[in-house]
Amino acid sequence: MSRVRIVDVAREAGVSLGTVSNALNHPERVRPDTRKLIEETIDRLGYLPNQSARLLAGGTNKVLGLVLPCLTHGCSVQIVNGARNEALRHGYDLIVLCANEDAEYEARYLRFLAGMQVAGALVQPVGDVERYEELGLPVHTVYLGVRDVPNDALSVTPDFEAQGSVVAEHVLSHGAQHVAVIGEPDVPMRAQRLEGVRSALAVYEPERVELILEGRSHGSIDGVCLGSMLARRDPAERPDAIIALSDVLATGAIAGVQAAGCSVPDDIMVAGCDGNPLAWTGAVQLTTCSPAGYELGRKGVQLLIRTIEEAEEERAVLHVRSQGALAMQAGHRGRPAAHEVIRPFLLERASTGATPLTGEDFEGFPTGIPEYDVGSFL
Repeated sequence: MSRVRIVDVAREAGVSLGTVSNALNHPERVRPDTRKLIEETIDRLGYLPNQSARLLAGGTNKVLGLVLPCLTHGCSVQIVNGARNEALRHGYDLIVLCANEDAEYEARYLRFLAGMQVAGALVQPVGDVERYEELGLPVHTVYLGVRDVPNDALSVTPDFEAQGSVVAEHVLSHGAQHVAVIGEPDVPMRAQRLEGVRSALAVYEPERVELILEGRSHGSIDGVCLGSMLARRDPAERPDAIIALSDVLATGAIAGVQAAGCSVPDDIMVAGCDGNPLAWTGAVQLTTCSPAGYELGRKGVQLLIRTIEEAEEERAVLHVRSQGALAMQAGHRGRPAAHEVIRPFLLERASTGATPLTGEDFEGFPTGIPEYDVGSFL
């Protein structure tokens, strides 16, 4: 079967070759009805644009890359959806790559995306951001979820410290006097949440604070063991609130407290910190902070496209198409720092005393209440 050529599309659609080229490379230059005709013709004939030839001819690669450390956390799913929806809104496609928590794979994928000449890349780093900046890849890059980045880097990050303080302030305002904080602060985001919790504790000064800095955040079994251990204490030694540095750990803690014969929240309040919808499957609705992943992906793409467009305008003014890659890199290095922060808000639920929702609460609300609809966060 012979390959369909761009000239075949032009002939079939009854337009010039230049019009088809503009529809592919500069759609804003083509009238909507003509663009629709060309798109329908492309679909009917099965035309596959030659990306290499398109780039050599001075076209733009309307593709963004997204490199994530894993796809097993609710935040990762949110980032993908937020980035994809925003990219499509601006006419870009999105390639998603999973580094499986491996910094070497992450660096390889970034080099791969640069070799594909994508318009830009987003990465939630496993490795050292400084290392990637030193690679000098000629592609605009936005770092997601990291606070410490080089001054000239682009980044969007949740306020992890505020996530911890918002949740801690909530349980303390509900009268908690003996607070147990559980979870390993083994990565910067959890360490920052711990700092936020500590800041709130310092203000409210409860009678007793326990820092049990253990418990993996990827499996609920550690939370079950810690929740059960704390609940089986003599009532005089038992905490009246547990704050977990991750929602998975908090959901496990609820199960452990209940297995030990205690009630959540009457005997022990339990709250998470990271807003992970994939962990909201327990018998008691979990109090936590708002999920940040969707906004992380959406704002990351917005920042990336804004930077790409500014660089394109600069190249157009300088008329240096032959040095496009160099101009892109120079623009990447020379621009002012852009670090955006996503502020959290509290999702108060039954695990700290809010009235659980029932089917009657949703009467007259065909799509439910977003805070309690897991799908709305994914």
